[in-house]
Formats: sequence, structure tokens, C-alpha cells
Amino acid sequence: MTSLNRRTALMLGLAATASWTIPVRAQQGSPVKVALDWTPNTNHIGLFVARDKGFYAEAGLDVEILPYGDTSAGALISNGIADFGVTGALGFFTQKAAGADLKAVYAVVQTETGRLVFNADRSDIQSPKDLDGLTYGGFGSNWEKALITSLIRNDGGKGNFETVTLGTSAYEALANRAIDFTLEVYTWEGVKAELEGRPQRAFRYADFGVPDQHTTFLASSPDYLEANPKQASAFIQATRRGYAFAVDNQEEAAAILVNANKDMFTDPALVRASLKALVEGDYLARADGTVGEIDSAKFEAMGAFLFSAGILLDADGRPLAAEPTFSDWFTNEFFAAG
Repeated sequence: MTSLNRRTALMLGLAATASWTIPVRAQQGSPVKVALDWTPNTNHIGLFVARDKGFYAEAGLDVEILPYGDTSAGALISNGIADFGVTGALGFFTQKAAGADLKAVYAVVQTETGRLVFNADRSDIQSPKDLDGLTYGGFGSNWEKALITSLIRNDGGKGNFETVTLGTSAYEALANRAIDFTLEVYTWEGVKAELEGRPQRAFRYADFGVPDQHTTFLASSPDYLEANPKQASAFIQATRRGYAFAVDNQEEAAAILVNANKDMFTDPALVRASLKALVEGDYLARADGTVGEIDSAKFEAMGAFLFSAGILLDADGRPLAAEPTFSDWFTNEFFAAG
């Protein structure tokens, strides 16, 4: 999953081709609907833990995790179909810039999970400037071009590379040496490569001048938050409890996620290894134990980077004329008891 979320950052614009039913515990309480940004994965683990361990019920909530479909979580929130939703950083920033009724309320991932990867035996690639003239297999978003060009130029290169749009087949193409490099989410695709014995090397974005970021958020709408402050606070705090439990109880949390989505997970070992990487890399919780809190400096730095790169477009598809006040795009206020 670099941050950019796990899939929104890398797979912006791809349509889903599958849907399924996620069982919901019978509860009584205030109803809350939550949308996912992709098929269930370890980025979502705190939601399923909070639901199936009864944390939401204890908070007086009846939480329904909506099955993933071809409509983004941001669109479902903006249109009042979902109260909260998981959204990748890139998807959040671009939809908000275009006028979506969104506000980030929880940082699922505390630091960038994405990275630029290539096969480990490529002795000709030692730093990003060596990517000039090579072939990138990607997902067709403007973000990718801006990101990779920045990495290469910040390393002293020209930023000239060939691009082929492959979607998720880019990972197979890399393994087969049909392309030279791609982008992946370390905590899923990277872990999968390790389990399959495919040695890779990688460049971290933050090592070459691209701001570190929260790759994944929980978002809601300002209208919902204003109308339901107590419910929002209860949901955020119970969700935080779910993610904290997953950090401290990896085996049980992984089993909860797998059992809740039996038709999706044919390889429980990948789920366990992915959660292990998320925990040991301080992705779900910072080194000081902080879970869920949005880092204002990190949020605003990524917003400024996207604005400067011309990635943030208005509702008419034109680059924003003025840099937004990004501090208005998120809040940590619902962590307080209420």
C-alpha cells in the first residue's frame, strides 16, 4: 500500500469489478454507515475489530461496514450515503479540491507506506536519477508522473522516463522484467513479494524531497459532524480502540479480519504478515504509541506539494488558482471525550 492510500494513491481511477456482503453484528444503537476505499485489507482492520469485539456496541453505535463497490467512499460521504469512509490521501485531497463535502477526522496510517520498487538484481539502478530513460509500469494518474519526476529531479536527474499503464498487472510485469520499476504499497504488495521470494529494492519518497504523509484517512462530511458531534466522537474513539487493539493483539486481530471476510482472504499468512509490517514499521501507531491523530504539519505539507504540482483541480478540472487553507480540511477534535 505511500500513503496516498493504499489503493487510491496508486490506483486512482480504477473501477471495482467485484462486490460482496459483509456480515454485520446484530446491535442496537445509533446507526453509522462506513464505506471502504478498496476490498477489505489490513488498513481496515481496526474497523472490523471495533465492530466484532463489540467496541462500537459499547459506545452505543450500530455500525454497518458497507460492501465495497465502484463508487468512491468520498462520493458516498458527500452524498449522505455513508457517514464515514476510508479514503486514500490522494483521493481525499483531489476530491476535496473539486468541491466534495469532506473532512478528514482520523489518520489510519501514520507515515508513508508507498515506495518506488524495482528488482533487487538491477545493479544499474542505485538512486532515482538512474531511472531516466527507463520504463515505468503504472496506473495512469497525474500524481504518479509528478511524484516520480520529483524523485528523479531531486536526485539530479532529468525526470524523463517512459510510462505504460498496466494497473495492478504492473506487479506481474515487474516480476517478469517487462518494465523497469513501479509503485507499490509496501505493507501489502511489498510484503506479498517477500512471501513469494521476489527480492526487491526500493526508494522511499521522503528520502528524495517528497513530503511524508498519512496515506489513509477516515473522513466524514462537515454537515454530518456538525449535526452529530456526540455520535462522531463515539465512533472515532471506538475506532481508535479497535486499531490500538490490533497493534497490541496482532494474531487475534488478523483472525477477526479474515473471519469477517472469508471469501476474500485465501492467504491468511499474507494478512498476518501485512499486519506485522504495519505494526513493526510504526504505520498504524507512531513510535510513541499515538494512534489515529492527524499530524497537522504532515497534512499541510502534502497538500502544499499537491497544489504546487498542479494535482489539485477544481470542479471544472482546472488547477486551483490559490492554495487552500489545508488546516480547515481536517480535525482532531473528536478524539476528546464527548
